[in-house]
Amino acid sequence: MQKLQLSNGFELPILGYGVYQIDDLAECKRGVASALDDGYRLIDTAACYGNERAVGDALS
Repeated sequence: MQKLQLSNGFELPILGYGVYQIDDLAECKRGVASALDDGYRLIDTAACYGNERAVGDALS
């Protein structure tokens, strides 16, 4: 996975998986788990999406 080096030395993957508008929590969990299995390391999420529990479950 290509990464972008930030000015503080940290690296950020240039490709991420977003969970915006995934209302079905089981589908969100499956999608995040599949993205992680495929090598994604950037998961774009926000509390206002309402699916943070499913994202957390996929990460554990």
